[in-house]
Amino acid sequence: MTFIRRIVFLTAVAVAAQAPDLILVNGKIVTLDDKRPQAQALAASGGKISAVGSDAEIRKLAGPSTTVIDLKGALAVPGLIEGHGHFTALGESLMVLDLRGAHTWDDIVAQVGAAVKKAKPGDWIIGRGWHQEKWDKPPVPNVHGFPVHEALSKVSPANPVVLSHASGHAVFVNAAAMKAAGITRETKDPDGGEVARDSGGNPTGLLNERAQALINAARSAAESKLTPSEREANARRQIELAAQDALSKGLTTFQDAGSPFPTLERMRKMAAEKKIGIRLWVMMRDTTAAMEANIPKYKTIGESDGFFTVRGVKRQIDGALGSRGAWLLEPYSDQPDTSGKLTDDLDDMRRVAKLCIDNGLQFCVHAIGDRANRETLDLFEAAFKANPDKKDLRWRVEHAQHLSLSDIPRFGKLGVIASMQPIHCTSDAPYVIARLGARRAEEGAYVWRKLIDSGAIVTSGTDTPVEDENPIPNFAAAVTRRLKDGSQFYPAQRMTRMEALRSYTILNAYAGFEEKVKGSLEVGKLADVTVIDRDLLTVPEAELPGAKVLYTIVGGKVAYKK
Repeated sequence: MTFIRRIVFLTAVAVAAQAPDLILVNGKIVTLDDKRPQAQALAASGGKISAVGSDAEIRKLAGPSTTVIDLKGALAVPGLIEGHGHFTALGESLMVLDLRGAHTWDDIVAQVGAAVKKAKPGDWIIGRGWHQEKWDKPPVPNVHGFPVHEALSKVSPANPVVLSHASGHAVFVNAAAMKAAGITRETKDPDGGEVARDSGGNPTGLLNERAQALINAARSAAESKLTPSEREANARRQIELAAQDALSKGLTTFQDAGSPFPTLERMRKMAAEKKIGIRLWVMMRDTTAAMEANIPKYKTIGESDGFFTVRGVKRQIDGALGSRGAWLLEPYSDQPDTSGKLTDDLDDMRRVAKLCIDNGLQFCVHAIGDRANRETLDLFEAAFKANPDKKDLRWRVEHAQHLSLSDIPRFGKLGVIASMQPIHCTSDAPYVIARLGARRAEEGAYVWRKLIDSGAIVTSGTDTPVEDENPIPNFAAAVTRRLKDGSQFYPAQRMTRMEALRSYTILNAYAGFEEKVKGSLEVGKLADVTVIDRDLLTVPEAELPGAKVLYTIVGGKVAYKK
């Protein structure tokens, strides 16, 4: 044996002799590795998968300090990846009024009234999660289905109130908040936004799309009264709460759909301090000038042992369907005087596209309406043609909810990823046909089957806190398209169960250029594993929503145990 071969041999023996840190046995392990699609057991050492095989093969690797977990037949899959969520907004939503359970506008008014009783005069009351289309009855009075502020202002005369729509694309405020922000009947609509008004021209309290910025300065002024340490503690608490909540739901990586540079700096520090526990893959979202100045500082891949990556840029070309802000090719069926909103400057977006090309970044554009998607695909295609030497860019359309038939094949042809949220389909379905009409809804609403069949990569997320980041209901929505009333929304567009699992694992990893380190359970990849109490691939459809996460394992360590 030559000297070099002997060193290699001895190194291999040393590696083999090192006992794993963690062993999982007695499970159904779906690896998504074509070479070995299924196993009973796996071992992890130094944060990575060191062996995959049968119980007998893996058990004999255990040493005195190895943690051995008996899965008792449970399903283990590659660590689930949130493909599109808002990390700090999720944390903030856990610190404010949760309005998602409200059945009527009166419920929300009562919830705010209770909060006012506990607050000091002048304190801001913040809430999130209301959606007028999901109430049992429309508010009275209303303007285009949205409430007016009088009832809210009556229960909170001395406390400004800001209630974010579930979509994040509108807020509702009371008179005290409008006074603090200087909003009057003379206030003009900003570009890409709307101050909703009643028939007399008075603001109703609804600030749609970019009009939300009108309240932000007043909120910032109120928050500036906190000490710097108080503000920092609040911001860090948001990140900690988001991480804890996501880990408890089986997520091992969270793709954050846009944060400004101060937030990126805080995330980076907390990742280095090992204060987060979930892997973050983040899109920059700031002014174009700020990105030009900061991209070299913040673009990073796999920092802090793979817990912090920044390699995308986020822009938003339109709004949401629920607030009629999604930009459509034709007017809304239930409000023909509008086709939605262009919420960004197209010339500025082209400037950002060049920044992404020049710096090797993914361009990730929020586009919900069919016109928004077409304009985004046109912009992407122009950038690709102008830079034919740039290959495998993996630019992304975030949401891709409502498409024109002619644009569906363009995703696969251009190599553009459709970063979608299956739960939006079943959550929004009760009002989609009203907004779009039956033809547009059937042809292009949440058409992941058509996209997959045309060759596109379709990934899964929840857009949390718009929806709960729990991947189980999202998986069920992808494979059933079943609504709460038992009906199905164009069921021909369902994913298969394996497609849905791949969209949450290896394809989400691919969508972040991370498929070589995560997304499947293979030797050498990160030991990120999600363990679920039932087999999502085989149980009866009715049992899917009841599935529970038993373990969330990140880097070979148990980050959550039920």
